[in-house]
Amino acid sequence: MGPIFWFLLVILILILVSSSIKVCREYERGVVFRLGRFVGVRGPGLFFLIPGVERMVKVSLRTVVMDVPPQDVITRDNVSISVNAVVYFRVFSPEKAVIQVEDFYYATSQLAQTTLRSVVGQVELDEILAEREKINQRLQEILDKHTDPWGIKVTLVEIKHIDLPQDMQRAMAKQAEAERERRAKVINAEGEFQAAQRLVEAAKLMEAHPYALQLRYLQTLREVAAERNSTTLFPVPIDLFEPFIRKFKEKPADS
Repeated sequence: MGPIFWFLLVILILILVSSSIKVCREYERGVVFRLGRFVGVRGPGLFFLIPGVERMVKVSLRTVVMDVPPQDVITRDNVSISVNAVVYFRVFSPEKAVIQVEDFYYATSQLAQTTLRSVVGQVELDEILAEREKINQRLQEILDKHTDPWGIKVTLVEIKHIDLPQDMQRAMAKQAEAERERRAKVINAEGEFQAAQRLVEAAKLMEAHPYALQLRYLQTLREVAAERNSTTLFPVPIDLFEPFIRKFKEKPADS
């Protein structure tokens, strides 16, 4: 055996050793098969595989953020809308994610699309707009239930955008404007009612104190004269001078 043989043998051994050394990061696990049979999950860190006998499939355990493309849906009240969502999930069982389903990412994506169309199609448009959290919770529960046999945990589902037809947007804008006008009229009417109550209370107070009415009359005339820089002629009620007249009449009697 010449040196070439030993050189080739060393190269072959190095290739076999390098192919048998595997490394998984902290967020990765290796699903190992030996001659096609599942033998365990390895990692993280450094480990060895039998070359030509064992094969490994790496699976990431990090949370995956998956964007669900827009889905055309007809709601229960026959409104055509387009809805998209975002799904957060992670692998909690690497062996199930590899053995139970061919491509867990693609399978979860397709399941999310069909579930989104099904759930949104069972509710009315007003409920979708007003109770989005409730629909998100329902989507999460359905997806988590169906992906559990695959070793997938769906942690969160959020409806991201709802695209309404133009005529529906105009109708909703008119409805919102009508609601704002109704509230403005109610507030205005409430203000008129409170002002009327105050006027009634003021009238009762002036009825009990007639001189207060006269003073208010004089104050109003003063405000009018101040606003218009001109001479203003106004009648003076005789009742205003009644106390002075009475006192003037009482003076001769006392003397």
